[in-house]
Amino acid sequence: MKLGNLVLDRWIEGDGDGKPLASAVDGETVANITSAGLDFGAMLEHARSVGGTNLRQLTFHERGEMLKALAKYLMDRKSEFYGLSTRTGATRADSWIDIDGGISTLFVFSSKGRREMPNDHIYLDGPPEPLSRNGTFVGQHIYTSKLGAAVHINAFNFPVWGMLEKLAPTLLAGVPAIVKPASSTAYLTELVVRAIIESEILPAGSLQLICGGVGDLFDHLNCQDTIAFTGSKSTAEMLQQHPRVIAESVAFTAETDSLNASILGPDAVSGTPEFDLYVNEVVREMTVKAGQKCTAIRRVIAPSAIAADLVRALSEKLGEVRIGDPGSKEVDMGALASQGQRSEVRERVDELASEAAIVHGGSDDFDVVDADAKRGAFFMPTLLHCEKPLGAAAVHSVEAFGPVSTVLPYDNLDEAIELARLGEGSLAGSVVTNDNAVARELILGTAAYHGRMLVINRHCAAESTGHGSPLPHLVHGGPGRAGGGEEMGGVRGVKHYMQRTAIQGSPETLSVIGNRWIRGADQRESETHPFRKTFEQIAIGDTLVTESREVTLEDINHFADFTGDTFYAHTDEDAAKKNPFFEGRVAHGYLIVSFAAGLFVDPDFGPVLANYGIDDLRFLTPLNYGDSMRVRLACKQKTLRGDSGYGEVRWDTEVTNQDGEIVAQYDVLTMVATDAHWASVQ
Repeated sequence: MKLGNLVLDRWIEGDGDGKPLASAVDGETVANITSAGLDFGAMLEHARSVGGTNLRQLTFHERGEMLKALAKYLMDRKSEFYGLSTRTGATRADSWIDIDGGISTLFVFSSKGRREMPNDHIYLDGPPEPLSRNGTFVGQHIYTSKLGAAVHINAFNFPVWGMLEKLAPTLLAGVPAIVKPASSTAYLTELVVRAIIESEILPAGSLQLICGGVGDLFDHLNCQDTIAFTGSKSTAEMLQQHPRVIAESVAFTAETDSLNASILGPDAVSGTPEFDLYVNEVVREMTVKAGQKCTAIRRVIAPSAIAADLVRALSEKLGEVRIGDPGSKEVDMGALASQGQRSEVRERVDELASEAAIVHGGSDDFDVVDADAKRGAFFMPTLLHCEKPLGAAAVHSVEAFGPVSTVLPYDNLDEAIELARLGEGSLAGSVVTNDNAVARELILGTAAYHGRMLVINRHCAAESTGHGSPLPHLVHGGPGRAGGGEEMGGVRGVKHYMQRTAIQGSPETLSVIGNRWIRGADQRESETHPFRKTFEQIAIGDTLVTESREVTLEDINHFADFTGDTFYAHTDEDAAKKNPFFEGRVAHGYLIVSFAAGLFVDPDFGPVLANYGIDDLRFLTPLNYGDSMRVRLACKQKTLRGDSGYGEVRWDTEVTNQDGEIVAQYDVLTMVATDAHWASVQ
């Protein structure tokens, strides 16, 4: 069959017969691939005008619900994906990382969007910035969806996860995507895209697919578009230098080569849990996906005194790995993605062998389970040992993208740090030690060269996700050789597809733009207590100013006795006067907050369902006994929670004394019933 291209919401085949794509297991043709004849300019325009317009009509929460629905749909279809994934050389465990891992990323970004972003089209970046003495002129940073398209260029090693980890934050940002998978495993990506389109969950124009080359696509890019690239550094540099990318300052994030290092601490000698953990971690990183992971451990940095024991233990463990048909339950490691990939790994091993001795593997003569070694792209796990790594070059610059790692011994921590830095930028690094002082020194010395670092010891190993597992919650990327970009990282990844803009104006204007009340904006007091209003009835800026209450010495004494908080500032007049912040005994901070609640809470059954927290609590002026306090409560922000029957209302709360000085300020968070829910319970 010939792979389809999804163009302008229609599946079409490229011109000609295309290039055959071979199974990694037996060399048989799986499909042909070509994108010849596609109108790439029309694809970009369709994404911007149709896809972008449709997505921007949805709020962050609605897009999050869309991702959740899509994840559920794909989870029900994943058996189809697993069946085809075997042809890429992936075992079932490998496919779980790629397929289930990709779908899980959709779930995570769905949750992030609904929990950490507003049910709105604007994302506010931080608090307002005061810009004038009297507070009538303020600034606010905001994020809005870019009006272009995202071009995703993905690598061959993760045909599902590689697409979905880029697609999730892009769609959540309200930006359509054009996906271009690597050719050798594009047949699996195409199958998943067909399932996505069949679900009819995404709006028209949200997703398009190119199976084959990108033609003149880059000639049609503009400043609103974004490129997210995963692949070789040389290809990334070529694309970054495209005249249109330069002229339009097209946003470009890249994940490229990475000679990731894992450092074994000097305390982790043979016989310790950390030594065994390290051996297992290195072997796993060498053999999962047949070592075809951009985060795999390529450089094994270990103390010279332990190196011989480590080489012996790794060689023994690698000798137990069963290679063969990834569909067989008897197999631990499948094949590389293609015969071409196998040839490239062989060449890279030869380069590494000029500086390091092959201590395990490196041979074409090995047993293969349930497969033909000559027809499949199988490669034996290969371990090298470089005795003098500080004077070497290839071990710090040549990446064999397969089951290949090199042991690099060090004499002291300074040498370990220098060896890690010689990788010139990595996606992931790890440290295995039970000495926290060693962990700190290694992290301080190497973190600047890594996008993510993992510290493993006996205390966290059981729940650790491992050296090579990118997580949607954390950034994925790295400096230098690794491309200088980052993806995912929760909401951080969403921002890559949005424009940050500084807005200046009056508090009232910025409150309306951002749907969040700013101090100095209009306050609307009414005869109806705001806690008597449903979610829909409450308006941004609705305000309650309470009566005053005097705080007496008896109040302070009772609160101290009742709570057990007998801190001297509240109970000892002479000691309190010695404190530079107080003139004498003062009210407890939590007494102030409790009395404030007593002033503003409406006690009767009403639409306010619960108080679920306080944010940003600060005590600014001490409240002495004999002082009085009052509260100003203003609706700051509203967030509707879908069809739950309630919304979250954030109240800007300010407590002042009899002189108008601010005693405390904080946000009160409440859950408030919607009209429909409130009507149903009355």
